[in-house]
Amino acid sequence: MKLVRYGVQGEERPAILDDDGCLRDLSEHVDDIGPLTLSAAQLARLAALDTHSLPIVKGDNVRLGSPVGFIGKIICIGLNYTDHAAEVNLPLPSEPTIFMKGCHATGPNDPVRLPKGSEKGDWEVELGIVMGKPGLYISQDDALDHVAGYCVVNDLSERSYQMDRGGQWTKGKSFPGFAPVGPWLVTPDEVGDVGNLSIWLEVNGHRYQDGSTRNLVFNVPQIVSYVSNFYQLEAGDLIITGTPAGVGLGQKPPVFLKPGDSVRAGIDKLGIQQQEIRAWKD
Repeated sequence: MKLVRYGVQGEERPAILDDDGCLRDLSEHVDDIGPLTLSAAQLARLAALDTHSLPIVKGDNVRLGSPVGFIGKIICIGLNYTDHAAEVNLPLPSEPTIFMKGCHATGPNDPVRLPKGSEKGDWEVELGIVMGKPGLYISQDDALDHVAGYCVVNDLSERSYQMDRGGQWTKGKSFPGFAPVGPWLVTPDEVGDVGNLSIWLEVNGHRYQDGSTRNLVFNVPQIVSYVSNFYQLEAGDLIITGTPAGVGLGQKPPVFLKPGDSVRAGIDKLGIQQQEIRAWKD
């Protein structure tokens, strides 16, 4: 199942993508795609619907919101691809590196504004894990039972905040709009082997990142289990799992985002998102 939220920001409605790629409205069956919708029982109820009997969402330029509303926490895993750790010349972590992203999720195609005086705006395409079942001290064997689905996330950064202003990761990754999510929340049955998905990102048509989740240092069950030792995971929480090689900071010389750039990112089976980069305006 591919679940979607569409409409103007703050007034999104729930939808599902049918087998023909048409959006079908779910408003008669659920109020939203959020924590109360993500349990195994609720997802099974939606999966049993005859999607072709649902109303078609009409319009040529329908805005997509984050496919999950009311995301509680955005928990990030750093240096979790072998090739990315190598490009930034850092050793592979012995345990997952955790930090937080302190902004709200936005739509997959919403424009992104850089902070005032941005010097080192950067991109990071990442596999997102959306929790469907709460848990603390989750075992690796049980971890996938807590996952509602997966999505594409662009973990945007202002590297000057992250690296030149006290070396604090969360500070560099929390500016408003720095967490485009979607286009869809895809349930695990449609994803299959989440450890073998192509993952890529382009800026102005140039492919900078071209990797695979095969290169994850810590896989999805390991990440969910590990994080649950330190956080009470709740339905609707989003864990983003690190980025492959090819970030702007890793280029020689480095390449950073500027107003007018176009960023396009995708993961096999999870869809494609695209953002126009804009300058900050008071």
